[in-house]
Order: sequence, then structure tokens, then C-alpha cells
Amino acid sequence: MSTSLSFQSVHDRFRPRVLRYLSRLVGEAEADDLTQSVMLKVSEALPGFRGDSSVSTWIYRIATNAALDRLRRKTNQPLSETEAESGEGDGLPGAQTPSVEKTAIRGEMNECIREFIEHLPENYKTVMVLSELEGFKNAEIASILGISLDTVKIRLHRARDKLRKELESGCSFYRDDCDELACDRKPIAAIKFRPRK
Repeated sequence: MSTSLSFQSVHDRFRPRVLRYLSRLVGEAEADDLTQSVMLKVSEALPGFRGDSSVSTWIYRIATNAALDRLRRKTNQPLSETEAESGEGDGLPGAQTPSVEKTAIRGEMNECIREFIEHLPENYKTVMVLSELEGFKNAEIASILGISLDTVKIRLHRARDKLRKELESGCSFYRDDCDELACDRKPIAAIKFRPRK
């Protein structure tokens, strides 16, 4: 570990990012306490940090594990690593073009979109947040989650497809007066969030 890597500098740099990330995964009500727990783990483990990955990847791995542990305890339904990846016949995404949901997420258009992300299955939500909202590259996401690069690509492809379908059923998209993408929520009765898997 570099001697210039002090906990205070790591804390000051990463705590706001970890708090934002955890808010997106577990909700704002639990994010602050969970962030405290993550930063405590970082503090305890920092002297042994060997630099096998970047500091951000290492911290996000700790944060992701903490969030998934919290979510699993809440639902009492352990996440299956192979559930979404096995035998569904989807190919890997090819060259990607900007899509409605990607544009919406990147711009964090409004709370409505984030609500739809909240209702994605946990393994999809995690890769979407890391990729679209936190800006990690696929290889970094693979390292954070401890899964293969191909699995990351498959999950992102399926998450985007699922989110697109949910948005189409729950929102009406249009261009506003400034030609910016916007949406109106469809009536509550029309929205049917699919249960998390």
C-alpha cells in the first residue's frame, strides 16, 4: 500500500460517493448507517490493502457486498448468481446505440425513472447503478462484483431490456419545449411492477 494513502483522504474522497451509491441500492433511509459501516470496514482493512485493484474498485466491492447483505437480510431470499444468466438464449449486446432508458438514466431525468430502477431484480439493479449512474466500466464492475466480464455484459443487456419494457408500460415519453427528453407517469392502475426475482 502506498504510504500516501491515509484513511482520512480515502474517507473524504469516497464517503459521499459511497453514500450516493448505497442510497440507490438500499434507499436513503438505510444508506447513512450502511455507509458508516462500510467506511469502518475500509478503515480496518486499509492497512492490508495490497493494491491488486484500484482503491475505488476495492471500496465499491466492500459497499456492494454490504448492500447486498442488507438486501438479502430484508428479503430472506439469497440472490442466485446463475438465475439470470442461465439458458435464456440472449446473446451479448453488440455495438450499443443510445436508447431511451440509457439517456434517461444518465441524465437522472426524474424520480420516476429511479423508481423503476428500484424495482429491477437486485442483480440487474446493481450493474445498472454501477454502469449508468456511477460510471464504472464493465471490467471494473466485474471486479467489484466478483463475476466474469461476460456475466456483466449479459446482466447489463438484460437489465436495460427489462427497464425499457417497464418504462414503456409505466411512462409516456415525449420531447419538451426545449427538445429535451421528458416523461409523464401513466396512471397508477396501468403500472404493474413485476416482482423481483
